[in-house]
Amino acid sequence: MHVVVCGAGYAGLTLTKLLESDLPADVALTLVDESPDHLVQHELHRVIRRPALANEITVSLPAALERATVRVARVESIDRNRRLVSLSDGTLEYDLLAICLGAQTAYYGLEGVPEHGFPLKRLADARRIRRRALGALREDDGRIVVGGAGLSGVQVAGELAALAREEHGSASITLLEQLDRVAPGFPDPFQRAVERALEDSGIEIRTETAVVGADEGGVRLESGERLPADPFVWTGGIRGADAFDGERPAVGADLRLDDRTFALGDAARVTDADGEAVPPSAQGAVREARTVAENIERLVEARRDGVEPSEPDLEQFRFDSPGWAVSVGDDAVATVGSRVLTGRAAKALKASVGVGYLSGVGGAGNAAGFAYREFVPERFRRR
Repeated sequence: MHVVVCGAGYAGLTLTKLLESDLPADVALTLVDESPDHLVQHELHRVIRRPALANEITVSLPAALERATVRVARVESIDRNRRLVSLSDGTLEYDLLAICLGAQTAYYGLEGVPEHGFPLKRLADARRIRRRALGALREDDGRIVVGGAGLSGVQVAGELAALAREEHGSASITLLEQLDRVAPGFPDPFQRAVERALEDSGIEIRTETAVVGADEGGVRLESGERLPADPFVWTGGIRGADAFDGERPAVGADLRLDDRTFALGDAARVTDADGEAVPPSAQGAVREARTVAENIERLVEARRDGVEPSEPDLEQFRFDSPGWAVSVGDDAVATVGSRVLTGRAAKALKASVGVGYLSGVGGAGNAAGFAYREFVPERFRRR
């Protein structure tokens, strides 16, 4: 029997590590990803200001895994009828499949935005944004614009503002959001705290401001205004993987697409056991992976003898978030239950989440380095 996991983001790597422990030794396990490394995406914005952090948030897949085969290739398509994954370097047959391909940046057909709006999905993106931002900070009338005030946009804007302070740059930083509040979809107290942190960082917030296009020197707004911008960073939404033509298939609480296929993480639109839509997030992906690991284990146990089995009862996923955390430069905002934290407490909580995650996916050295950078003041670090 062969279990294949496509994608090594939060969902894929967490699931593969759980399956290494849960599956019988005679069940083959393969993890496919176009990169040999796992990237801790929720800390990627930090590389804009701290390039050396790239080492701590990058985890080698072969080093993190014990018995799974890592295949470095791009998933081109999936034929669920034939149980065949087409890759950039060949094909792969499976008995059970987990699709964890994550999401890509969505541009919604906005003219010029794919060409002129910088996404933030890879280390190369963070480095490119840094280079362009440093150029803008040297100009008297430089203006940096971030499109989209979800958590990713908030963190990018906060990091750029902190970089501007450190570099004594004079460029302005503007955060655009087409809805009426930053951090849309989150509770009001969290939104208000995030807005205050952004304002304290000197960031201009413009809500109810929709981007309709971009060109080499700026952004066009729905109001007809043209806003100069260099760089223009776009964090305005997500789409599915190319293997699904940009779609994110819908799955229910058992996270199944069919009797042999699961979809989880940002690759899917998940509705949990309470009928609630699960927000695309790292914590959602990790928790979904635990449910899928349990369900794959049950299916393997039912089917590994080669006899057509009765369908086992599958675990139903229920998303109950303990809270959220977002960094805003050197500040942070977090929630624990109904309580909103800011300052040191929020920063410590967010850093602890990062350290715990890195430790859990096998990056002990990464976790130690990350903790050192997070908890030891820079003036006390060894030069």
